[in-house]
Amino acid sequence: MGGEKARRLSVGAGILDGMTTLKAKLKDDLTTAIKARDELRSATLRLTLTAIQKEEVAGTEARELSDGEVEKIIAREAKKRREAAEAFDKGGRADAAERERAEGEVLATYLPKPLTDDELEQLVAAAVAEAKGAGAEGPRAMGAVMKIVNPQVAGRADGGRVAAAVKKLLAG
Repeated sequence: MGGEKARRLSVGAGILDGMTTLKAKLKDDLTTAIKARDELRSATLRLTLTAIQKEEVAGTEARELSDGEVEKIIAREAKKRREAAEAFDKGGRADAAERERAEGEVLATYLPKPLTDDELEQLVAAAVAEAKGAGAEGPRAMGAVMKIVNPQVAGRADGGRVAAAVKKLLAG
């Protein structure tokens, strides 16, 4: 019986060794938040870590997520908070909306700095020029331009913002 427990502990320790740096940072920050009795931060980080674990065991086989995949999950969670805050505002629940915004700000600290409008416009302009060089022009080039831009802005700009910038440059 004692050998089985030791084996499980060593297997569990092996999982921690392969953990991504972003996930490890989230876990460390959760521990710090719990010790500091920061209820908002600890609740937000718990929900995010749960979403990460859920993603890790989804599919046919459990796997370790890369930092990029963890970042996408954090971005998805942040987007949920923004949308929930808007819904609470529309429903007249300012207290709940404020809590959702605060949770979104906690998650934002783990995401890359968002692109400014100027930076986004420069990336889109370069992609439009590249697409035109490949023979795509006008509004029909939207898909080609988005294919070029999306990998460059991944996680740093909302898809709607990117699409609006592409439309504006293609139309004008």
